[in-house]
Amino acid sequence: MLMVRKSADRGHADHGWLRSNHSFSFAGYYDPRFMGWGNLRVINEDRVAPGKGFGTHGHRDMEIISYVLEGNLAHKDSMGHIEGLPPGDVQRMSAGTGVQHSEFNHASGQETHFLQIWIEPDRKGIAPSYAQKTFADADKRGQLRLVVSPDGADGSLTMNADARMYAGLLDGDEEASLRLAPGRKSYVYVVRGDVSVNDTALHTGDAAYLDQETSLRLAQARDAEVLVFDLAA
Repeated sequence: MLMVRKSADRGHADHGWLRSNHSFSFAGYYDPRFMGWGNLRVINEDRVAPGKGFGTHGHRDMEIISYVLEGNLAHKDSMGHIEGLPPGDVQRMSAGTGVQHSEFNHASGQETHFLQIWIEPDRKGIAPSYAQKTFADADKRGQLRLVVSPDGADGSLTMNADARMYAGLLDGDEEASLRLAPGRKSYVYVVRGDVSVNDTALHTGDAAYLDQETSLRLAQARDAEVLVFDLAA
């Protein structure tokens, strides 16, 4: 089974300083048909105005991944981390028993555009932790690069969840594929550009939900950046 959800069908919020698209129910957007997929709970595409951001707030028992597309996201948390996230960096924060953090765009003239992703953990009540790593475009070019996983395989960031997140850059004749294990779900999110997923055309902001498929093939790309999730059902 492969189901497509178009970009325009996502939830939308405009707070002036923040414009956000919600792939799944979140905050003031609620749709019982879209509460998550497997253990993937949130994908918010956020655009933060210059000099604005999210003040200090708390999370617990969630694996939170930030993936910056443009600009720079300043992060500060109660674990003592003060970091900047440029494009190409992936951040993973395990909220565990509880963490406070803030996220800001300190640039004076540039919007920060990033994805915030929540994945449900396989264990609750763990100690909070943080990790960040740069994944060069060359490592994602023409392939799916594993960037977050339960076991840190291939130099990926580790997380406390039965899920894997891949990132790929594809254009022209470049193709990428992934074998899918039985009993799991997959999710493909098109960050930008155009690409086909198992011969189904997707465009910027579109997503494909896969269940009971044995493989995933990305092809017919045009300046595409893609995230692929291998998920517990």
